[in-house]
Amino acid sequence: MTSPKRAADLLAERLFEAGCRYAFGMPGGEVLTLIDALKKAGIEFVLCKHENAAGFMAEGVHHVNGAPAILVATVGPGAMNGVNAVANAHQERVPMIVLTGCVDPDEALTYTHQVLDHTRVFEEITKATFTLTADGADIVADKAVSIATEGRNGPVHIDVPISVADARAAPKLRRRAPAGQTAPSGGDLALAQTWLDAAERPVIIAGLDVLYDGSHAELLHFAETYGAPVVTTYKAKGVIPETHALALGGAGLSPLADTHLLPLVRAADLVLCVGYDPIEMRPGWRDVWNPDQVRVIDITSEPNHHYMHQAGLSFVCDTTAALRALSGQGGDHDTWPDGEVAATKAALANAFPATDAWGPSAVIAECRDMLPDDTIATVDSGAHRILLSQMWTCHTPRTLLQSSALCTMGCAVPLAMGAKYAAPDRTVVSFSGDAGALMVAGEWSTAKEHGLNTIFVVFVDRSLALIELKQRQRQMTNAGVDFADHDFAAIGQAFGGQGHTVTSRAELRDALTAAMQAETFSVIAAVIDRKAYDGRI
Repeated sequence: MTSPKRAADLLAERLFEAGCRYAFGMPGGEVLTLIDALKKAGIEFVLCKHENAAGFMAEGVHHVNGAPAILVATVGPGAMNGVNAVANAHQERVPMIVLTGCVDPDEALTYTHQVLDHTRVFEEITKATFTLTADGADIVADKAVSIATEGRNGPVHIDVPISVADARAAPKLRRRAPAGQTAPSGGDLALAQTWLDAAERPVIIAGLDVLYDGSHAELLHFAETYGAPVVTTYKAKGVIPETHALALGGAGLSPLADTHLLPLVRAADLVLCVGYDPIEMRPGWRDVWNPDQVRVIDITSEPNHHYMHQAGLSFVCDTTAALRALSGQGGDHDTWPDGEVAATKAALANAFPATDAWGPSAVIAECRDMLPDDTIATVDSGAHRILLSQMWTCHTPRTLLQSSALCTMGCAVPLAMGAKYAAPDRTVVSFSGDAGALMVAGEWSTAKEHGLNTIFVVFVDRSLALIELKQRQRQMTNAGVDFADHDFAAIGQAFGGQGHTVTSRAELRDALTAAMQAETFSVIAAVIDRKAYDGRI
């Protein structure tokens, strides 16, 4: 006779059912049963060197296989180490199941070592937080998966008391059916169609919801049908191929790019926001248009509570269903008769030239030229991210991963490692500033331990370049932004990888060739001048 399952088993099996195959973290005694249950359910636990990096590795897997990310952290300091990654997942709309071990309630009445209220910590940076119970384990698990993946996705926290994880529990097998697609209808749909048919200068701003609704094909068809150029947030790069004549790339962080994109948006007679969440944008994109003077249609998964912009028509619905409904009666449109779209695309290309003899743009250009079109790239926060996000051409969605909303440093290396776990046959490259790389360099040992041949490119300018630039712009004295030179190639070699220091395009090409053939990871330290980003972003 089969013995009853543990509560931890029911939780793990529901996560496996949701498509999860990897969990990342660092164990403590309080989560040993959880890890055992994950393994028995078919979910590999990956030991990381820090819970913050573990969270980003988990996110990297999610962007490849679409399943919720799993972060495992033990009681107290382990859980607190993961707070940044969880807050990042909340702002970046990443479905993440955060599993923390905790001391049993009765024990906590008289025992205080490492005890704190995880629920109160996580409730502000998650969509929901639960404490697992033996009788309700199956229900809690299903609620967590459902909440994490509905509407605008996000993290859900489950605190697992030690005794509950081991407690015998019978499955309730209650599964909530996912919500069906909703679409515009009635008078608002008819009015939106009238606006679209009359538009001579339409523009589309596409964002995160397009990724999660899977409406890439519908968006491309819609843009072509109505002759509408597409501007994306950084996170949504590639939702239409960026080689397409209507693709104007990512926006929101580069003042230089905005000098070309914002005039086009302001010249539009119809703005269609498709899954656009301005959490990725900077103040320059606040109230770009006056909805009393320009027709604006908002299609989002949640009501507008941000007030970064307003719209004349607002549809809270699935972007796939909405685009299908709105394009059902449309015909090919001859729009932007003065060639403004092509002129803007050409101006952007000229603003971010790929012809420098050396420097950050040369590094990006060589990597994009040499690496396959389907390469998954990740990028850390800093000046290099702003430049790379404009120059890196994405042919498909989720091929440039970054922290665009919270903009946290130290994310590129673990994001790339997670992507490589989930897509071992794809080329995966990480772009870090030297400060960001130093934050997570210990995870290169994890890459070696798990046989990942990820390519890690580090821009070495010995400075927090973006902050130093802002410091100079405010005419302040240089302070707290420069640091010593470090041999990143040697650090990579010390952890068992290949290491290359490059100072020219030719050296970089040789290093990339070797890295693509290597069986282990490679660190490529691209040495560039301080202030190399001046006038570039």
